[in-house]
Amino acid sequence: MPFQAVLFDLDGTLLDTLEDLAASMNAVLARLGLPQHGVAAYKYYVGDGVAQLVRRTLPEQRRGEDALVTQCALQLRAEYSQRWRDKTRPYNGIPELLDALTGAKALKLAVLSNKPDEMTKLTVRELLPRWRFDAVRGERPGTPRKPDPAAALEVAAQLGLPPGAFLYLGDTNTDMQTALAAGMYPLGALWGFRPAEELAASGAKALIAQPMELLKFL
Repeated sequence: MPFQAVLFDLDGTLLDTLEDLAASMNAVLARLGLPQHGVAAYKYYVGDGVAQLVRRTLPEQRRGEDALVTQCALQLRAEYSQRWRDKTRPYNGIPELLDALTGAKALKLAVLSNKPDEMTKLTVRELLPRWRFDAVRGERPGTPRKPDPAAALEVAAQLGLPPGAFLYLGDTNTDMQTALAAGMYPLGALWGFRPAEELAASGAKALIAQPMELLKFL
């Protein structure tokens, strides 16, 4: 079946959000007198929702403290709400790719993130304002986060297309696992947060080094 839609991950795929996420979480850790982390380390901390980001940044012996995780998650949301657009920008080549895809009138575009739903919508609206997306969805209460396929399948249903009609572009093992579980085509983005080896081991059917390379799959 020819692809009729492209489903994008957000952080690490469309937008380079790493510095703002790292600065926000490090501010929380500093306030609590806990060790901070370099920006590069956050490539492996992000991608699975706020609570998991917090747990991964805490000292190992404190990751099981649910009250601490909850406290840090609330503080992280507050910090990030002040920093989310300081340094976040589309990756090189993403504007050109979205221009080309938006010009294909029959092709539907959607975004699916493990970032909270309201923040996902705000980020797309403010930082990707030139392009139309037929669905934009973040983590919502009552729906499991990626790699559970539930949200991806709900996007497919919303757009009225079978999962097999979707090319899913993402940059982490979570994305590749989500695509496979949903019955979508998993395409790995090498400019994002994780290496080629992780994407391939997680089921990527192909890898691309530049955004415009996606067009050859359509």
